[in-house]
Amino acid sequence: MPANLNVSLRQLRAFIAVAEELHFTRAAEKLNLSQSSISALIHELETHLGLKLFDRHTRLMQITQAGAELLPMVRKAVADIDSVLDSSVELRTLGRGRVSIAASSIQAALMLPRFIREFSVGHPGVKVELHDVAEDEVPRMVSAGAVDFGIGTIPEGQPDLLAHRLSSDAFVIVMPPSHPLARRRELKWEDVAKLPVIGPHRGNPIRDCLDAALATHNITLSRVHEVSLPLTMVGMVDAGLGIAVMSTAVTRLTSSLGLVTVMPQDPVISREISLLTHADRSLSPPAQSFRELLMRHRGEMGRS
Repeated sequence: MPANLNVSLRQLRAFIAVAEELHFTRAAEKLNLSQSSISALIHELETHLGLKLFDRHTRLMQITQAGAELLPMVRKAVADIDSVLDSSVELRTLGRGRVSIAASSIQAALMLPRFIREFSVGHPGVKVELHDVAEDEVPRMVSAGAVDFGIGTIPEGQPDLLAHRLSSDAFVIVMPPSHPLARRRELKWEDVAKLPVIGPHRGNPIRDCLDAALATHNITLSRVHEVSLPLTMVGMVDAGLGIAVMSTAVTRLTSSLGLVTVMPQDPVISREISLLTHADRSLSPPAQSFRELLMRHRGEMGRS
């Protein structure tokens, strides 16, 4: 092993102090060390480097040519190390950093903003990046390491992901108030299965969850106009293009547009909304803090 790998940060700091003061006692006072400690550190550094850094005389000390050439590089190295240490402290104490989250457009619009605001007020140095994407993109982004975590439904067969439950979300039918089903006192999934509906495409975790639950009751939605984004579904319903199978997460939006949501019975079907993390990756301190914020408030999320 090369000898210079044994050089310590204390030795480098001592070298800089002695080079600036050209006096062991003053350098020792500057670093709050004893003169013997400074002398020992310089001796160790010279031994490790195989170079003489200072010429010592009874009343005079001078830096050698080798020492003078090394001094700028040592100053830069120590400054870089100090920068790393300062940054690590800021990251650990949430003075700076970044949190990246993937969420479906509905969760991104209606659930997360207030939590981002609360977190940002407490940690103004941390940047929160929110990626509003299609539901099936959320687990893919978490799996690929593109984000710290995601908010959504975990698909089957993804052992690299962990799901931390936040809330549940029941499936409903969204329709104009003039639609005949809006006047029904009771609506069953068997009734819905006979009609053309707007809904998520196959492969979307929400659609897969719904299809699997209906299959246990021998019910199939066979006439689905597949759409990727829930906001598009709401817009299509508002324009009178049909009724949509969605979830209660859209209730605030549909109510503001004067649309009606009816929850089919027999059975009532819900899906889990979870915080998705990668099983093999540790969260940074800022991301961990945001995760803890969401977990503390998970009881409120069904009302978001």
